[in-house]
Amino acid sequence: MRNNDSATTPRSIALGGGLAGLGVLVFSFSLPATVLALDGLDPYLIGIGRAAVAALLAAAALAAAVARPPSRRDVPGLLAVGLGVIFGFPVLSTLALDAGASAAHGGVVIGLLPAATAVFAALRVSERPSPSFWLGSATGALAITAFTVAEGGGTVTAADLLLVGALIAGGYGYAEGGRLARHMPGWQIISWALVLMAPITVPVTIALLAATPPVWTAEAAIGFGYVTAFSMYLGFFAWYAGMGRLGVAKAGQFQLAQPILTLVWSALLLGEHLTPATWVAAIAVVACVAWTQRARVRTAPPAAALRRPGVHQPTA
Repeated sequence: MRNNDSATTPRSIALGGGLAGLGVLVFSFSLPATVLALDGLDPYLIGIGRAAVAALLAAAALAAAVARPPSRRDVPGLLAVGLGVIFGFPVLSTLALDAGASAAHGGVVIGLLPAATAVFAALRVSERPSPSFWLGSATGALAITAFTVAEGGGTVTAADLLLVGALIAGGYGYAEGGRLARHMPGWQIISWALVLMAPITVPVTIALLAATPPVWTAEAAIGFGYVTAFSMYLGFFAWYAGMGRLGVAKAGQFQLAQPILTLVWSALLLGEHLTPATWVAAIAVVACVAWTQRARVRTAPPAAALRRPGVHQPTA
């Protein structure tokens, strides 16, 4: 039985942290890139079209690697990944930005994603974070929430609700992908999920192209290209690989740094204004990341194993 605390070597933990951090770095550009894409593209085309194009990249990669098709037992998990990170998060976050949310504001709301990922990890991956882990995660979530409310003047908008829906969908997709990453290479998880969703994303994208002809400005092309190649595909190579090594809950805490990174890119690339509260939030986030990474995360044994005669049932 694998235990995330003892069966993982320091070198593997460091590599897992590096991969998870790389994934977060890639994803931190997603909202600013989406704002650029909205310069000439319909929000639904951005949200769904990037998955359709990424499916072509995924199919080519799987064919080049002569990858074996996923087993029947993995298909439901791959479909869950698709619902969460191929449909839910991209579409809802794009609609939120189109509804008036800035990339910076969206970044801090999406900062609650680690908490959502940890909850789904507890429900679906049998991870059992310690009370200290939950306290650190909750503190980070509260810090980000306070920052968001302060920046928004205490107003909750439709865009905020869309962002909350996006982070719930993202947390679900991340947790399911992390569960699959225990026995499947990370790049194959996102590749097969994209291919399985292609019968929906490709026809819908073709229909959207006909109904809402895109205007390919330089900003739109750069933004759409980034969210397609990196946010929708290559970023998950590192992200799911990191989750497979660290466990879903701990890897998810690296995303506490994502809202701050997104704020920085929003200022540099989009000219959005950063308030002094940004740096206060940054210090709080870094502290919470360090806190949660020192906390233990237990992985509960499968129920079938506990029913076998002679298997000792561990106590909490």
